[in-house]
Amino acid sequence: MQEVSSQDFAAEVLESELPVLVDFWAPWCGPCKALTPTVEKLAAELEGKVKVVKCNIDASPEIAGQYSIMSIPTLLVFHKGAVASQLIGLVQKDKIMDKLKDFI
Repeated sequence: MQEVSSQDFAAEVLESELPVLVDFWAPWCGPCKALTPTVEKLAAELEGKVKVVKCNIDASPEIAGQYSIMSIPTLLVFHKGAVASQLIGLVQKDKIMDKLKDFI
């Protein structure tokens, strides 16, 4: 899964032709680590339909601030450059798919 930062966030997420699922996480976050396998499965299953990326809030605090990320893990769905949906916490794969289905 691709890691995005302040340098490439606009190009990879906001300007993407595909809907983008951004996983906001940090290396010290246990629930983030627990969510990673689920997000990786989704990335593989939805390849070519949805771009899935990770954003480390410690490495890119300005992005976390811009999108008011107060709790991690947070998943944001971007569609046509704007936040279209949000999930907070350790969520199940079917809940993530429910948020993505309108954009696939």
